[in-house]
Amino acid sequence: MSDAAQPTAAEVRAAAEAVKTALDRHLAAVERRSGEDDPAVYEAFNQLAAAAETYDELLYDRYDEVTPFEIPGAEDAPPYTGPEEPAALSVLIRRDYAVVEPQRLRAHAQRIEAADDETSEASGTVHGALGLLFGEFEPDEIASRHKEFGLEEGDSTLWVTASDDLAEPGEWLEAPFERVDPQQVVCRFDVSAVFDDDEDLDDEEDLEDELDPILDEDGDLEPLDADR
Repeated sequence: MSDAAQPTAAEVRAAAEAVKTALDRHLAAVERRSGEDDPAVYEAFNQLAAAAETYDELLYDRYDEVTPFEIPGAEDAPPYTGPEEPAALSVLIRRDYAVVEPQRLRAHAQRIEAADDETSEASGTVHGALGLLFGEFEPDEIASRHKEFGLEEGDSTLWVTASDDLAEPGEWLEAPFERVDPQQVVCRFDVSAVFDDDEDLDDEEDLEDELDPILDEDGDLEPLDADR
């Protein structure tokens, strides 16, 4: 990593303070737990893991030093305790985006307004343009065309949770993701840049293997085989 891209000492210190705060919150949640599967404890656990991971990364980038923390992955999720034959399921999806080209986003929103023959000024602001974009396109289409809309993908996750009964109409709309029981999760699929490092290394090694020159017995390069 170049010196210009390194985090500052103040950023590392702030990350350490965030770990301390997350530790206090986790202990407080454990002390107040309402049962074995208290979602507040699970949330505090995830916050602590995220804070520790951030600190670990910044510490390494700045000082080339590591911590003894082991960040749990999806394989460390609590055991499934939901119904064996679920009668209903919920699909929870979160996708993060950075708005990297707001002018491109607004231009698309203006085209949506023009096509709908609307004269509102919503497309003039980023939040208004986002409202028009998500009102016009399905989330999956936005995910597949995000660069076209001036967006950059961040982390994403998809959880499938099981239940015995379908919720009553309108029951959870005010807080759709408020109290998800992690032990009702049938499966989950996470996409994050933190998983890319090992894959990149593997890809580089494979590429090096592919590009290794083929030598004959005398150490000279063999002629290229047109059929290969």
